[in-house]
Amino acid sequence: MDISVETLWAMPEPEMIELYHRLRRAYAEKRFARDTERGRLNWQRARTFLAAKGGVSERQNAVDASEELAKKGQHVRELTLEHDLIKCDIDAVAAAMRMRGFASSPTTADEQTTADAGS
Repeated sequence: MDISVETLWAMPEPEMIELYHRLRRAYAEKRFARDTERGRLNWQRARTFLAAKGGVSERQNAVDASEELAKKGQHVRELTLEHDLIKCDIDAVAAAMRMRGFASSPTTADEQTTADAGS
């Protein structure tokens, strides 16, 4: 999101709510994509570990030396960065909404994740 704090502060309430909604959806989509890629990477690492010959150290070294797995690990780190940046945007919009005194303040992404984990 390339929006200044001043623009966010001056934004009408319906637009701000719509922006908050879009950001929350993007956050959920990025989280799903990141978790899916992380799961695939772990599965591929385990498969590579089992396919390698030798003792545990040699097998682990084979997994660590795999260029393909290293590239996929970098991709997961990039997805995590995008995910975290969207979370920062959500937090900024939520803070602006609270400061402007909206009737009920929205929950932040962390609070929602914690609430989802507890259910």
